[in-house]
Amino acid sequence: MKQTPMTRRLGEQLREKLGYILLFEISDPRLELVTLTGVEVSQDRSFARVFVSCEGDRYEEVLEALNTAKGRIRSLLARSLDWRVTPELAFKIDRSTDEAEAISRALENVPATLSVEKDEFGYPLVPDERAQEEGVDEQ
Repeated sequence: MKQTPMTRRLGEQLREKLGYILLFEISDPRLELVTLTGVEVSQDRSFARVFVSCEGDRYEEVLEALNTAKGRIRSLLARSLDWRVTPELAFKIDRSTDEAEAISRALENVPATLSVEKDEFGYPLVPDERAQEEGVDEQ
């Protein structure tokens, strides 16, 4: 969905209302430790895509719980919003935290080749070449 400054502001408003509803109004234990990471609202406010994040092994369980409670969430949302139309909700899992975790794990595993001395072209120096270069530097 194309996002404009207006739809971004509406998305933030909707995210705050949904967060309150999920925290205080819906009492499903499957929705514990679920984070709303973002909301995209259509131009006419009739549709909203809600991105949620949770532990990786609970994706299916959380989506099922959200889709089961979708009608109740939408009716509570209609009472708290002052919009003419209550948007249809589509819940999606936000996997960006998984990708960030994979990148940080990859950065922790530094390959041994990074600690090898290299010449100005990026080629590793062989012990003979090191001695020659040190000898050249001394002259």
